This record gives sequence, C-alpha cells and structure tokens, in this order.
Amino acid sequence: MINSDSECRSVPDQPIAAATTIRIIVLAVLLVLAGCGSIPKWEQTPSAGATKRGGGYYLDDGPGDNPPANLASIPDAIPQDELLRKANMRPYVALGKSYTPMTSLEPYKERGIASWYGRRYHGQKTASGEIYDMYTMTAAHTTLPLPSYARVTNIKNGKSVVVRVNDRGPFHSDRLIDLSYTAAYKIGALGGGSIWVEVESILLNKEPAIQIAAAPPVTAAENAPVVVATVIIDNTSGVYLQLGAFSVYDNADNFLTHMRAELSSVTNTLGITAKDGLFRVHVGPYADQALAQQAADRIAQSLSIKPILLVR
Repeated sequence: MINSDSECRSVPDQPIAAATTIRIIVLAVLLVLAGCGSIPKWEQTPSAGATKRGGGYYLDDGPGDNPPANLASIPDAIPQDELLRKANMRPYVALGKSYTPMTSLEPYKERGIASWYGRRYHGQKTASGEIYDMYTMTAAHTTLPLPSYARVTNIKNGKSVVVRVNDRGPFHSDRLIDLSYTAAYKIGALGGGSIWVEVESILLNKEPAIQIAAAPPVTAAENAPVVVATVIIDNTSGVYLQLGAFSVYDNADNFLTHMRAELSSVTNTLGITAKDGLFRVHVGPYADQALAQQAADRIAQSLSIKPILLVR
C-alpha cells in the first residue's frame, strides 16, 4: 500500500509530480470501488452471517433446516395440458442479456449445467406468479414456455426426473436450468461442482405410449402369496387413484412394492400404468368416483401421500 504522505515528503522540489501521483491514486481507488459495485449480488462473497452448506448456492440460499424425510418418494411432476401464460412469452432482459421465450410447446433437447435454488426463494412468487416450493418437482428455465414439463437427466449417473417448469432463470451464461431442491436431490445434483444434465421437453399426445407386457409371476416361497406386477396400457378405461408417477420403471416398481406392504387391503388392485413416458402407480378401478374418493381419504389418513383421482 502506498503511503501518500511519505511520498510527498520524499520529493518536496517536485510539487507537480506529487499532485499527479495523488490524482492517479484517487482515480485508481474510484475505479476499484466502481468495479465492486457492478458485481451482481449472487457473485459476491457470502457475508459473515451467511452459512454456506455446499451445493453451489449463493448468500443465504441452501437447503431448509427441516426437509421432509421422504424426499426420495416425492413423485415426479405429472404432465398435463395447461394454458400457457402469455405474460411469460414476451422477450425480456436479465443481467444485460436478452431472452426470447418459446410461445408454444415444441420439441426441445439441450445439454448443459444444472443448478438448484432453495430456502432463499422458498415461499416467494415465481415468474409465473405461483409460489415457489422447494419440496415440489419444479424448475426454472430462461425460454421454455410457462408452464411446461421437461425430463431432466443427470448425464453422469443416468438418474432422471420429470419437472414442471414454472419459473425463469438461471441467468448465468454457463447454466441451463435451475432445479427445485427436491428435483436436484433425486438426480444427485446437490453436491458441489458442475452437474451436467440433459433437458428434454415433454409434449403430451405427441409421444408414443410405452407398451409393456405384464410381468411374469414371481417365484414364491412355500405358502407365500404370488404377486404379479400388473402394467395397464394407457387406453384402459375406468376410475383409478394415482399414488405416484415416475420416469424410471424400476422406481415405480419399488414404490409399488412399498405400497403393497402398506396397503394390504388393496394389494390385488395395485398396478402400474405406462403413458407419456411416465410410469404411474395406481389402485383401481373403482365402480364410481364416490367409492374412489372414499378410498383416497382412507389412504391419505394412513399414508403421507395424497392420491389423485383419474378417470379414463
């Protein structure tokens, strides 16, 4: 650090040079201060009061203090026909960069880095006007329509989830998508470092239904019941209760096994439906919606899940 007072005393016969030196020092200080003020808040060093818990988040963002114990069993988002928000179709500028959102549901597939956001934004409004819940299966993207659905796959480990895109971001040139805390957790993207993912839009009624034959009988021990996993093709009609939806069949099958253990009274009516690239664990069919609703109430009371009524 230059001591300006001592510098001036060392050259008393050169007042012009001393004054020039002082002006240079002042100008340098002003430039440094101006540069600091231009740094976005999410790129600054966290304050002393902020607790960094890992995962590449900024300032006081990060996981919640008491996350649900069943994060792994939270079902993927279920794609459905929704009206696109015109307010989110207009071009916009963020951090000096212009973005032009898609105005219709179109095929989209890109690879890039995924990040996630948590408690700093939990409970706040998203770009779509909805309230952000870090424990649901949602995501933010700069140009995909709002709302829309996408499959996000961790390229390194192959884990995949389906998320509902209802927010804008991330506004970093090296990042492709911002995942909710739960979505990031399910594909193993909470740790530090760059998580490379593939993001592919899901277009309803434009993807061929997945046809899967019923699984063969399981070899059973003596006196043990034989349980066959029933996979219903998507054109089967009736009234059902959906208990969960998964993008990977093995996850759906594991969840089905868990449900059979928890809901022994409906073991014979539990099964898996394959449609739109998703595997839905369901129970039914029921004779009518009233009976299905009664069953849904009983399941909700005994388990920490909320069945969804489906009429095909």
